[in-house]
Amino acid sequence: MRMTHEPVRVTGGVDTHMDVHVAVAVCSRSQRLLGCEEFDSTPAGYVKLLAWLLSFGPIDAVGVEGTGSYGAGLARFLTAERIAVIEVDRSDRKARRDQGKSDPVDAEAAARAVLSGRATGTPKTRDGVVETIRVLQVVYRSAISARTATINQFHAMVTAAPAELREQLRDLRRDDQLARARGFRNREHDDQVATTTRQALKALAKRVAFLTKQAEQVEAQLDVLTEQAAPALRDVHGVGTHTAAALLVTVGDNPQRIRSEAALARICGVSPIPASSGKTRRHRLNRGGNRAANHALWRIALVRRTSHPPTKAYHARRTAEGLSDREIMRCLKRYIVREIYRALTATSTLAPRGSELRQRRHDLELPLRIVAEATGTHISTLSRLERGLLHDPQLATRVHAWLHQPQEPELAA
Repeated sequence: MRMTHEPVRVTGGVDTHMDVHVAVAVCSRSQRLLGCEEFDSTPAGYVKLLAWLLSFGPIDAVGVEGTGSYGAGLARFLTAERIAVIEVDRSDRKARRDQGKSDPVDAEAAARAVLSGRATGTPKTRDGVVETIRVLQVVYRSAISARTATINQFHAMVTAAPAELREQLRDLRRDDQLARARGFRNREHDDQVATTTRQALKALAKRVAFLTKQAEQVEAQLDVLTEQAAPALRDVHGVGTHTAAALLVTVGDNPQRIRSEAALARICGVSPIPASSGKTRRHRLNRGGNRAANHALWRIALVRRTSHPPTKAYHARRTAEGLSDREIMRCLKRYIVREIYRALTATSTLAPRGSELRQRRHDLELPLRIVAEATGTHISTLSRLERGLLHDPQLATRVHAWLHQPQEPELAA
C-alpha cells in the first residue's frame, strides 16, 4: 500500500532591522528548522521573503519582531497578502545569555514563540485613520515640547538682558512680552549686546508664535479625526481630543484585536497583577502597559471627580470606607476602561456625523438658514457641525431627527 505524505506546513520568524530582515522557516509539525535567509527591507524584499517561505509549503503564521518600528512595513505587506502575522517580543535576557545573540537566533526564537503559543498578539495594522492620529500626535507633542523650551529660553534671556531692555519686559504678562518682542527693531544708540539681545528675543518670540500656531492646527485636525474614528468614544464623559487620541493609538486601527475589557485594562496598565505566595493572597499595582493610555485614563478620572455626579458619589463613598485618593483613582481607572471598551467596540447608537447631516440637507435642497431656525441653533454653529469642526452629539442628533421627519414642500422653496 502506497503511503501519502502530508505537505509540510511552515511557521516563519523574522528579526527585523532598518536595512535587512532575517527570516527563518520552521516546520509547524516537527518543529525542525527548514532554512534561514536574509532579505532587503524593501517592497521587493518583502515579496522575495514571502516567496521564500512559500517555497517550503503553506504558511500557518509568521512571527515578526518590531511590528511597530522596523517591521511595520513587512507586517502590513504580509497582512495584505492574508498571512497571519503574530507580534513577537524580543527574547528575555536569560535566554540571550543561555543561547547567545544573533539575527538568525532571534528569528528562530520568534518562530518558536509562535509555535509554543507564547506569542499570540495581533499587531496593529497601521493603515487607517488611527495611524494618521498617531503621526499627528508626534508633531503636536514635538511642537508643545519645543514651545515650552523656547519660552523658558526667552524668560532666561529677559532676566539677563541689559537693564533698559529688561525693564521694558519685566512687568508684562507672558503673552504681552512675546508680542512686544516680536515687534522689536534695531535702534541706533544701542550697543552690540543690546542689539544682539533684541534680535535674539525677537527670534525666540517668533518661534513661539510659529509653534503655537502649528500646535493649534494639529489639534484641530486631531479633533476632527478622533471624532471620525470613534464617535462613541468622544461621547464618553471626560474624554477630550488628546485623551481620545491616546486611547485610539493604543488599540490601533483594528480594535477587534483586543478581545475583552480585561485585555484592554492590561494593555493600559490598570489590571492588578497577582503577587501571592504561600498563605498570602494579594495583588500588586501594574506598572506596565501603555503609559500614555494610563495617563489618559487618569485625566478622564480627574475630570469626572469634579463634573460627573456618579463619580463624585463613588469617590465620597470610597473615601468614607477609608480608601486614599490614590487607591480610589486606581479603581476609577479600571471602571473607566470598561466604558472605554464598550465605546471602542460600539457599532450602533452613535451620533450622526456632520458629513451625513450635510448630505441629507443637500438631498432635501434645504439651505442652512432653514435648518438652523428649525433646530434652534445659529447658522455658523450648524456649518461647523457639518464640516466636522464642532463636536456636539446632542445637537447632531436633534438636527438628524428634524432632517428625517416628513418635510413640507414649501420649506425647500
